[in-house]
Amino acid sequence: MSTLSRKLWRETWALRGQVLAIAVVIAGGVSTLVMALATLDSLTLTRDAFYRDYGFADVFVSLKRAPESLREPIAAIPGVQRVETRVVAAVNLDIPDFADPATGVLVSVPARDGLNRLHLLAGRLPEPERDDETVVSQAFADAHGFRPGDHLSAIIDGRLQRLKIVGIAVSPEYIYQIKPGDLFPDFARHGVLWMNREPLARAYDMDGAFNDLLLGLTREARPKDVIERLDVLLEPYGGLGAIERSDQLSDRYLAAELQQLAGMARLIPGVFLGVAAFLLNVVLGRLIGTQRDQIAILKAFGYSAWQIGGHYVQWALVIILLGLIIGLGAGLWFGLMMAELYRGFFHFPYLAFSLRPQVIAIAALVTLGAGLAGTLAAVRRAVRLPPAEAMRPEPPPRYRPTLVERFGLQRFLSQPTRMILRHIERRPLKSLLSILGIALACGILMVGRFQEGALDYLIQVQYGLAQRDDLTVTFSEPTSRRVVLELAARPGVDWAEPMRQVAVRLRHANASESTAIQGLDANSRLRRILDDQLQVQTLPAAGLVLSDQLARLLYVGVGDRVEVEILEGRRERHRVVVSGLVREFTGLSAYMDLDALNRLLGEGEAVTGALLAVAPGARAALVAELKAAPRVAGVTDRLTAIQSFMDSMTEIVLSFAFVSTLLAGSIAFGVVYNDARITLTERARELATLRVLGFSLGEITAILLGELALLTAIAIPVGFIIGWGLIALIVRGIESELYRIPLILEPGVFSFAASVILAAALLSGLLVGRRLRELDLVAVLKTQE
Repeated sequence: MSTLSRKLWRETWALRGQVLAIAVVIAGGVSTLVMALATLDSLTLTRDAFYRDYGFADVFVSLKRAPESLREPIAAIPGVQRVETRVVAAVNLDIPDFADPATGVLVSVPARDGLNRLHLLAGRLPEPERDDETVVSQAFADAHGFRPGDHLSAIIDGRLQRLKIVGIAVSPEYIYQIKPGDLFPDFARHGVLWMNREPLARAYDMDGAFNDLLLGLTREARPKDVIERLDVLLEPYGGLGAIERSDQLSDRYLAAELQQLAGMARLIPGVFLGVAAFLLNVVLGRLIGTQRDQIAILKAFGYSAWQIGGHYVQWALVIILLGLIIGLGAGLWFGLMMAELYRGFFHFPYLAFSLRPQVIAIAALVTLGAGLAGTLAAVRRAVRLPPAEAMRPEPPPRYRPTLVERFGLQRFLSQPTRMILRHIERRPLKSLLSILGIALACGILMVGRFQEGALDYLIQVQYGLAQRDDLTVTFSEPTSRRVVLELAARPGVDWAEPMRQVAVRLRHANASESTAIQGLDANSRLRRILDDQLQVQTLPAAGLVLSDQLARLLYVGVGDRVEVEILEGRRERHRVVVSGLVREFTGLSAYMDLDALNRLLGEGEAVTGALLAVAPGARAALVAELKAAPRVAGVTDRLTAIQSFMDSMTEIVLSFAFVSTLLAGSIAFGVVYNDARITLTERARELATLRVLGFSLGEITAILLGELALLTAIAIPVGFIIGWGLIALIVRGIESELYRIPLILEPGVFSFAASVILAAALLSGLLVGRRLRELDLVAVLKTQE
């Protein structure tokens, strides 16, 4: 082993605390990168395999009713490879020992070689001759503990029918099972049921007909061209507008989650590794500064600049390699944890966690790049020192009165305090780098905690200020406004308002988006439109009000006109002015005054639902009554919607907060401890001299740790600013069409970050203080050779 190699391992062991602290910072970046990329890979590969193996359709369309004879002209459309017709119906469900309203989608069982085939997890498919057997979705079954042989009831075409569960399955169409129009999934109150086609066709007058269509396309097909031809063909049959796979509800939510994971893989590891690179630069630079005489001796003995530079690069590589190993192990563990978490939301037949060699290679290359980028500048400074200059101690800063002395404040301060302030002021760059390192750690801690407060704010705005109704009642078809007056007269109903929802496709220039226009009373009390300042807005008498995200996707602003294609009834198209924009955090919403919407449709005072404010004690009885009403397609309870949101998001948020806090806390300790240890190394001779001159152990401890305390106090507010910037960057990077996380920082985010930094500073101070007590005055005052 060469002399430099022995020096390398000796110093690595001597500085093992600092080495481990820096390695932990690197490991934080590596583990986040590995976790995000491996989870992203696992979800993507599993999704693609499931779609391929079970024939996930390329085009989807719902319609009123079309004859089976239409299958041939549809199959003749260029690019169409497979055609599957089916019967689909929305129903209310009656579940034993479950009082809340529940809805379901009845879907005819696909053919064994058809599109959107089922993967049975338990039981069997319904027998061909049975009209009372069903297969239920895994999410719905798990929420209620259903097993094959259990029963539930569904209101099919106005009649309550008891169904026997014979199987539990997953489908590529319902990987993310959510009720259309809902913000978040509620597996207990919305399910998917597959039945034989014949009984469904008889119940809904679909013998020899269909109301839902799936297409499989050739590889060369252009979905938009196929959709244009298909819409023309289905328009006479009440076609609601075909959509391609990327607009299908489940795939859209899954794609949004993958987009957020990809954003996290780009941004958060970059922040962690950037801090690691900065820390390596600072640590190596300051360490090299304490080894000036050793560098000079090595050069005097004939070692070249390349050899000395290589020695310090090797030292950095040891730290990087250690951090890489720790990070890969932690990333694998975190990835497995996230994969298990996602299994509760995305229902695949399996979710095989995959850590591909490419992910390890990417993590290694990114880590080496960041680590060496932080190392080379410090190494370059080391090798450029001439031997004669390096043999001399670093010259002290030029003496000049400090700010404290210039303002005459020194008489109010103790001597150790003056020494602390003098040292900080005369070494501004080192002090600034220390502040920046601690501030970055503080900012990273904020990143790990902001989502909880942001989601609380989202709930408060969405369900406290905007949606104030207790129950939302949806009718099976448009009906007279008088029904709302009848609901208002029911016992326990304090207030009732009409609403209408119409499926539309909005177009502007080359942009097109499918959504629904919600028609509300202009001064609705139960469903309010809020501006950026959360002030209630009155719906204009004419024109559309769009969510800001929908407006961005359509490239429109207030005063622009959009083409509104109504996807029901006569399928008319209208040019409508955009009268206003609102800020929303979920979905792509469009609003209109109810009377104006009905005028646009030419249908008088029709409504498709009602918003109810209900007395607390009357809720259960009213829900039970509405569930049995034949004209009611569904009832949504605001409290259960909030609970569903909390159930679906809490586990994800807490898991993300746990991982981020663990990593950020380790980084915070690594930064603060390294700063304290390097300061001790730099000032060991000075502090030993003070001890020899008669300063007590308490005084020199106060000098060293007082500087750390002051720099930490300055760094924390700077860290708040950095944290805000990092969070803003991450929020922008992971937003999707379906979710926008509000940039809201609760006081708890700041107090948590500050508390962890202070705790890290206290622990570092205790560890460094112990080393200070063990300081060998004679050894320190000798010149090292």
